[in-house]
Amino acid sequence: MRCLVVADLHYSLPQFDWLLAAAPQFDLVIFAGDALNLGSAVDFRAQIVVVTKYLSRLADLTRVIFCSGNHDLDERNPEGEKIARWVAGIREFGVACDGDNLTIGDTLFTVCPWWDGPLVKARIDAQLRAAAAMPHKRWVWVHHAPPADSPTSWGGKRFFGDAELLGWIGRHHPAMVISGHVHQSPFIQSGSWFDRIGATWVFNTGLQPGRPPVYIVLDLAQDKAFWLAAGDAQMIDLKAPLSRPAAPLRDAPDWLISLDRIADPSLARPASVAG
Repeated sequence: MRCLVVADLHYSLPQFDWLLAAAPQFDLVIFAGDALNLGSAVDFRAQIVVVTKYLSRLADLTRVIFCSGNHDLDERNPEGEKIARWVAGIREFGVACDGDNLTIGDTLFTVCPWWDGPLVKARIDAQLRAAAAMPHKRWVWVHHAPPADSPTSWGGKRFFGDAELLGWIGRHHPAMVISGHVHQSPFIQSGSWFDRIGATWVFNTGLQPGRPPVYIVLDLAQDKAFWLAAGDAQMIDLKAPLSRPAAPLRDAPDWLISLDRIADPSLARPASVAG
């Protein structure tokens, strides 16, 4: 099984377009939160309409997982905690989202919402306890914030990770946690796109502007993880102990090279249209 991992697209429509073009080559697309951009001039309600359409189109192409991030929060629950209420609506397209579990082969994926207070946090705790009892050989969590005190949550001056997640990892020992949220971690000194906490691999894609987005490919059949950013490509062996730095990617497989050949439709527009 090959999984394409993205996060923090923040309403970058060229990046969403690339994602649609790349998706058919993968068994699963994992979107680890922050599809919206609360700092955008585009009203968040309009963003939700557009992003929902993109997610429905993705689900027509392959399996999709989406967890909410802090930029995806659009309402408050009766207790006053911020929630991403709109995310539940994408379930009708077959997208596994906040609160769901998805089993593909022998791998169980658990999708966690962004939590803003004790009630949603308690629901995640209960969700993980229940999922732990489900049959699986490999357990993968999708959780927008990376764990505290990890290079994947290092912001340059302090860590921006989730201490509760660190505790849940210590309690349940999943095989992987897939996150985003801290945009700069993979690109700065002492930061990284990967980490290992006990037996658990942790990933954070990072963020760069432009097309394509930064992305991770998990080749679970070959136990390899690839990280692709502008001007950089790295690989780690998931069967090996944690080692830094990651190896530069050499002799990339054809299916991975083909992702660099996805055309940008904006380049084909006449100048009068492109402005």
